[in-house]
Amino acid sequence: MYVEDVDFESIVETAIVNMLEEMDPHSVYIPAEDLQAADEPLNGNFEGVGIQFNIFKDTIMVVSPISGGPSEKLGIMAGDRIVTVDGEMVAGIGVTNKDVQRLLKGPKGTLVTVGIKRGNESDLITFEIIRDKIPIYSVDASFMVTPEIGYIKVNRFAKTTMTEMYSAFLKLKRAGMKDLVLDLQGNGGGMLRTAIQMADEFLSEDKLLVYTEGRMFPRENTRARIPGRFEKGRLVVLIDQGSASASEIVSGAVQDWDRGLIVGRRSFGKGLVQRPVRLTDDSAVRLTVQKYYTPAGRCIQKSYEEGVEEYRKEKYQRFESGELMSMDSLELPDSLKYATRITGRTVYGGGGILPDVFVPLDTTDNSAYFSSILRKGLDSRFALSYVDSLRTELESEFPTEDEFMEKFEVDEAMSADFQEFLTAEGIEWDADGWTRSGNAITLRLKAMIGRNLVEPSTFYRVISGLNESLQKAVTILEDGTFDQSNLAHDTF
Repeated sequence: MYVEDVDFESIVETAIVNMLEEMDPHSVYIPAEDLQAADEPLNGNFEGVGIQFNIFKDTIMVVSPISGGPSEKLGIMAGDRIVTVDGEMVAGIGVTNKDVQRLLKGPKGTLVTVGIKRGNESDLITFEIIRDKIPIYSVDASFMVTPEIGYIKVNRFAKTTMTEMYSAFLKLKRAGMKDLVLDLQGNGGGMLRTAIQMADEFLSEDKLLVYTEGRMFPRENTRARIPGRFEKGRLVVLIDQGSASASEIVSGAVQDWDRGLIVGRRSFGKGLVQRPVRLTDDSAVRLTVQKYYTPAGRCIQKSYEEGVEEYRKEKYQRFESGELMSMDSLELPDSLKYATRITGRTVYGGGGILPDVFVPLDTTDNSAYFSSILRKGLDSRFALSYVDSLRTELESEFPTEDEFMEKFEVDEAMSADFQEFLTAEGIEWDADGWTRSGNAITLRLKAMIGRNLVEPSTFYRVISGLNESLQKAVTILEDGTFDQSNLAHDTF
């Protein structure tokens, strides 16, 4: 009976989105055109040419070809500039990241021709790239922090995550790893099955890892079932306010079985399990069907009774309440107390995993000057330009990551060049800001240069000096704190 014609499809889509938001914050509708992109991080791959890129001086610059992708196999190199795509000029026209995705991503088996400017060569080099499946890596870095302490950073829980973890375990054990720091800071989760597999690597026999329950689904227990690759060594798991879902399954299982220490800040608090439901038009709903519980019985889903908007603002409220600086601001009534499964230590439910060892958010290096640099990505742009201008010399001087770590320095001359670059980019010189943040700025510069010159994971190896939770973990393992923590880690 409505007075005018309406876009029926749009109205129905809006109705679905709003209906789901009334139910909980994590039940979502995904239109058909967005579904493939939404699934790519979980599948561990996408289809395209396989490069990491940056827009630099209005040109697509290859930061690095992705290992195993078609660009690497053809010999496309870091520092190459993509000038044409299928005969279309893409340099000097205001190209955006979205344009690059449109031009270079595409179905496996399709052809794209790119014209590349390399170094000082006058002519473009033409490459015909057959698009293929490109891996999306879950393990950002794995290296030895000390001669006996290994470190693994995981950014998501995808189909390929455990294969990458197994390789990391093997590499670190060969390097002498006895203790492990598993970094799940900022890891927003992913696949439940992958979280279960990861927890199983640290827990033995048939120990309960997690259980799920929902209105239409009876309780389902999931237990350890395989001999894990790291059931005996000392384990520290790093979490923060960005660690969610699958990250909380792993850290909750480790904590509840007294297997290791959880270090950092309270995790996000997402204890809802979604199941994908495909619709007839190839769109999908990810519908919350269960809640998950840690082995001690904690549901760590934070409250969403005040609605989606308040739920999303909660992470900012943590900063305003002072929680990121001290756990004293948290109300922890007896009703939220639970006991760990072996030693009976007190742990808490009610929203997120609380760390065993709290590490406050470190703001000592913060300044408005540093924030302006990060917000505009100027450290990355300077590093790209620096490496691009001296790549051959730098590769000769620092042929390995170890040599780069040991010998490369951001000296006073480079710092001065960077300060001039910032001024030219509209960042007014701030002597107080440099005094406060200079060490952090130069460390990030080295990390960015390492990422462009050596490999992406070099960034994390360099920047570990600013990872306060990692530094705390190393101290805990070396000063006797871990061994005095009433754990049962050596019974596994």
